[in-house]
Amino acid sequence: MPKTITFNELRRIKASLPEGSTHVIADKLNLSVQTVRNYFGGSNYDFGIHMGVHIEPGPDGGIVVLDDPTILDMALEILENQKLKEKV
Repeated sequence: MPKTITFNELRRIKASLPEGSTHVIADKLNLSVQTVRNYFGGSNYDFGIHMGVHIEPGPDGGIVVLDDPTILDMALEILENQKLKEKV
């Protein structure tokens, strides 16, 4: 099911991820690391594919509609796990 988020929020999530997270997500989903980077706003399609990310102009960097939120969900899970580790 598609998910809508602002572009700036998507970039904030990507920037908050611990080092190596894009590699972890890529490995789990059998994707290239560049494809995961493209999902978060990158645009290197020579080494990665487009993952159903549609950006419309607007406030806060614009609105992004994600056809498949799996990568976003995995990123949010990594961030949540990071918060839990920091509390311990």
